[in-house]
Amino acid sequence: MRIYPVIMCGGSGTRLWPASRPSRPKQFIPLASNRSLFQETVLRVAALAEDGGRLIVVAGIDHRPWILDQLDEIDVEAHVLLEPEARDSAAAMAAAAAWTEREDPEGVNAFVASDHHIPDYAGFREAVRTAALSAVEGRIVTLGVTPSEASCAYGYIKPSGGRMSAVDRFVEKPDAAAAADYIAAGYLWNSGNFVVSAKVLLEELRAHAPAVEAAVRDALPGPGLSSIEVLTDAFKSAPKISIDYALMEKTRLASVLQVDFNWSDLGAWDSIAASGEGDTGLHIFEDAEGCLVRSCDGTLIAALGVRNLAIIAEKDAVLVCDLSRSQEVKRVVERLRAVSPQHLDFVRPQPEILSTGARRFAEWLRLRALPTWATLGQAQDGVFAEVIGIDGRLLNTSRRARVQARQIYVFAQAGLLGWAGPWKRCVDEGVERLILDFLREDGLCRTLLAADGTPLDETAMVYDQAFVMLALATAKLAGCDEPTLEARAVRIRDQLRAQSLPNGAIVEGGDDPYQANCHMHLLEACLAWEEAGGDPAWADLGDQLVALARSAFIDPEHGFLREFFGPDWRPADGEAGRLVEPGHQFEWAWLMARYARSRDDAESLQIARVLHAHGLAGVSERLSVAVDAMNDDRTIRSKRARLWPQTEWLKSSLILAEASRDGEHFSYLDDAAAAQRALWLYLSDDGLWHDKRLPDQSFIDEPAPASSFYHITAAFRQLSDTVSAGYLDGLSTLDLR
Repeated sequence: MRIYPVIMCGGSGTRLWPASRPSRPKQFIPLASNRSLFQETVLRVAALAEDGGRLIVVAGIDHRPWILDQLDEIDVEAHVLLEPEARDSAAAMAAAAAWTEREDPEGVNAFVASDHHIPDYAGFREAVRTAALSAVEGRIVTLGVTPSEASCAYGYIKPSGGRMSAVDRFVEKPDAAAAADYIAAGYLWNSGNFVVSAKVLLEELRAHAPAVEAAVRDALPGPGLSSIEVLTDAFKSAPKISIDYALMEKTRLASVLQVDFNWSDLGAWDSIAASGEGDTGLHIFEDAEGCLVRSCDGTLIAALGVRNLAIIAEKDAVLVCDLSRSQEVKRVVERLRAVSPQHLDFVRPQPEILSTGARRFAEWLRLRALPTWATLGQAQDGVFAEVIGIDGRLLNTSRRARVQARQIYVFAQAGLLGWAGPWKRCVDEGVERLILDFLREDGLCRTLLAADGTPLDETAMVYDQAFVMLALATAKLAGCDEPTLEARAVRIRDQLRAQSLPNGAIVEGGDDPYQANCHMHLLEACLAWEEAGGDPAWADLGDQLVALARSAFIDPEHGFLREFFGPDWRPADGEAGRLVEPGHQFEWAWLMARYARSRDDAESLQIARVLHAHGLAGVSERLSVAVDAMNDDRTIRSKRARLWPQTEWLKSSLILAEASRDGEHFSYLDDAAAAQRALWLYLSDDGLWHDKRLPDQSFIDEPAPASSFYHITAAFRQLSDTVSAGYLDGLSTLDLR
């Protein structure tokens, strides 16, 4: 027997206004502990799935960030089904059952509310497992709680017999007198938790609510790799009806299991006060008894000489009510609809749109970053700094060839984009230093110098050669006066081609000789020299590199790109062979799309789209950034997030938007806007940046690396090109003038 617990995240909790509102309903608020009710529910039920089942969450699409954020906080994985529109509990339960039946025809679902308070985790799980035994035999089992008082807040169930028995009757929330009569007659509280096999639930819905079952069947997306699925618009056609009315009052299969653990739906402020753990925030009581107080950050609540009050303060609204009248808060909410509808929900900040962020990006480069790195970041002799401290101080460090080359690229692009600053001096002097300090007698580039210019490592890394060739191509495009640019690049290229293996690969120096990354930058250099009017051998090498990517680097079954390989160019052994970097999925997607455009190659464009999709699997919705690393099964290996993957996400989204139409075009532009917002998390007002963002959203305290400027500038170059091509509404031009 495999149990698939389903957490139902519907409901808005209006009786808990002003803390609970549509954009942040009560299940996502800590009410009876330091965790939210949703998180407590997850921790209570997750163990039920340990014998081969899967935890499922059903929620509205607007609550996607809450779901993912709070699952991540407690490090629990779940399959999430998102409703495009709320259609009540019958459709939500049917969706989870349909998914379960598809994955496991014999699976049993335990449907639980996300906002109930049940401190006895073990007792609850024992009850579910007991109910599941009857569910396997075809029963629909609801958990009936032994009442502790004659409450008007809950519905009631009349059992027909012992602890597990058929249901005689369901009744709605009664008045006080009826509630007392029900308890005297042995009725139980209706907890709203159900245990039933997925197959039986769907069969019963087909018999008693066929429109619900049919709509949900049509709404379930096809099987995929993602753990987050949005139900299709067919879901909107499902009748809006609760499971009680759709099925439980009609079926002959209903059973009730009597349970004795403490249970509350925490539906109003009095029940939260009764939990004894509802007070939060800064408050001072003087001769105040029996009160519940909740204050938001920065607000102090003081109470003097009062009794039995709920005092709930949010930044925009305060509720004061007698706890005995907590059920009537709904009346206040109804009045708000007429007199102050803006207080029905929290103000939702609008994310920065792509065009607005693009203008800000241009201003930041023109007024902050380029001036800083053209002055502090380059010495009078043309040497580019490796890093600048966040406090603006220079550090005396060794010098890498790739940084000298990347900074040449940056300032050459600045010139091409119309920047009025000293870009040409930066390029000309940077090229001169590159040639004098880094190029060996054989024309190849050494990798590392000491701070004083003394060679430290003569290795000619393929990665470094690629960036030297890219820098020389971009310098030529910008009008650099050095007459030997192309000849030097051709000399490097031809020596690399002479080293090619039969499959077209080139062995890298260092600890990872068989890798994809250095080939990616070789392709970038080839495309740049094609743009600069280089000889046909650049195109030939580009073709060779793309063929290599298709045959060796890209997984033939799933379409993602691996990083490291063995001598036979099969995935490397162990964890190295499983590594998938989201940033490189995006970067290769951008290059493949450029290549596809230059060759009118539809197959390469499709490869780019698939790579981009795999990159998106590494975008953390909680952190709003592309993380550093995944495994080949799309699980996250590292939640740290460097700056550069955000730029590659932006570039890939933009170029694929150019190659798309209609809805797909706008989807890629939405990706681009999200990527641009992610990039802004790293950039500082003074033209510097942070590089490594940790899962707690802090940054590692370290200097700003110059190497990131290449990624930032390349992203802006693509953004400018997309605007110039007319693919971004609201902007006609974007440059650095």
